[in-house]
Amino acid sequence: MILFRKFRVLILMVFLVACTMHIMIDLLPKLEKRAAGADSGDGGCQCAHHPGGESQGWGKQRARSAAEAGWPNKHTLRILQDFSNEPSSNLTSHSLEKITAAADRAESFRRMRPSAGKAEEHKPLIGDASGGRTVPAHGVSRLAALFEHPLYKVDLPPLTDDDTLFNVNNDIRFYPRAAGNQGWHNEEGNEEEDEFSPTGEVTAESYPNWLRFHIGINRYELYSRHNPVLDALLKDLVTQRVTSVAMKSGGTQLKLIMTFQNYGQALFKPMKQTREQETPPDFFYFSDFERHNAEIAAFHLDRILDFRRVPPVAGRLVNMTREIRDVTRDKKLWRTFFISPANNVCFYGECSYYCSTEHALCGKPDQIEGSLAAFLPDLNLAKRKTWRNPWRRSYHKRKKAEWEVDPDYCDEVKQTPPYDRGTRLLDIMDMTVFDFLMGNMDRHHYETFEKFGNDTFIIHLDNGRGFGKHSHDELSILVPLSQCCRSDI
Repeated sequence: MILFRKFRVLILMVFLVACTMHIMIDLLPKLEKRAAGADSGDGGCQCAHHPGGESQGWGKQRARSAAEAGWPNKHTLRILQDFSNEPSSNLTSHSLEKITAAADRAESFRRMRPSAGKAEEHKPLIGDASGGRTVPAHGVSRLAALFEHPLYKVDLPPLTDDDTLFNVNNDIRFYPRAAGNQGWHNEEGNEEEDEFSPTGEVTAESYPNWLRFHIGINRYELYSRHNPVLDALLKDLVTQRVTSVAMKSGGTQLKLIMTFQNYGQALFKPMKQTREQETPPDFFYFSDFERHNAEIAAFHLDRILDFRRVPPVAGRLVNMTREIRDVTRDKKLWRTFFISPANNVCFYGECSYYCSTEHALCGKPDQIEGSLAAFLPDLNLAKRKTWRNPWRRSYHKRKKAEWEVDPDYCDEVKQTPPYDRGTRLLDIMDMTVFDFLMGNMDRHHYETFEKFGNDTFIIHLDNGRGFGKHSHDELSILVPLSQCCRSDI
């Protein structure tokens, strides 16, 4: 009996020691953070704001907050049901709201210190003499500093009528007042009149931003380096009121076509999984989820590489009830809406893969994050030609593509039109580097504008399967580069 009591006391002691260790492990990160704050001179204050540090360390801060929130590690299999209920689902791809709020705080800080702000505005982009890394001056973004490099200042050849997708005087006519919508342009209640030419017609400067984007497309690029329409169009994608929604036909996963109050359209890809989740190693590239944030990141990567071949993409937080269900006329889409046991609004639509109740897209309670990609001009106005990628994968579990087994495959490609002349083969190499940086193995086709023939750029569409394995470099994507030994970068 005494032995039994001693055993119970021993078990109790072990239990108490285990509880104490768990508590210490939980408190250790907070104590370390407080100690680090005291060492840095902020007295451990968690609410102190440092404008300079915020812009430089947002990636580390986000990674740290993700770790604290208990994100799954890279080998954790995806949870197929209701990815949008994860804690990050209410953030729009490092959301525009966050960026705007940070900018407002930085602006208020500069107003408090006007003299210091003026001195910092004239700082050049210089490296620290002590061997520190080069950093831009306050008020100058890293992207703006990058675009000041001579490589980003190479001028295009003079454009002729044959080099522009549309002739504004002959091809484009847009009469907003005749469309019966008095608020197409001055949506916020501004009473400014539209600009008219001496003949009484609406001028191109007063067209909606999506149409001005279409007008700017030419033989060499979708948009110019410093086109002011681009930022305005990205803002429209986030703020314009949605008037109708329909499912996009074709494709393997659900995509929605959204029409806005100013008659612009965009392709909406909803969030299906968190940013931190990698593609499991046993998944084939053709069965992977499409990521909404991959579309956004691909657009910005394309700009950094100075290709300008990806249509503008922005992240947006969408109200599934008000901006999808209540405005859609697509009965097939409307019928797939339901309320989950957690009282969240869900829908699944119709598509080849992952469109079922088990793979439903759910809001929290009805907010869902997604990407919105601006539409290219209608095919009736600007026809596009679809080309099969010479280095297309087999899309089969066991078969290999010809280029995977023939090391001299590029020699055949070089003798085949349109790769036997012009810059098309170099454009394929550009696309290869672009896909490698994204980890995109799903480049089966590409498109060009028919008007420009073979002497034009490749449009980089459909980048949703990129950035799936951020801890792995897929070297097989670079096979075209190694086989052809050519690059234009």
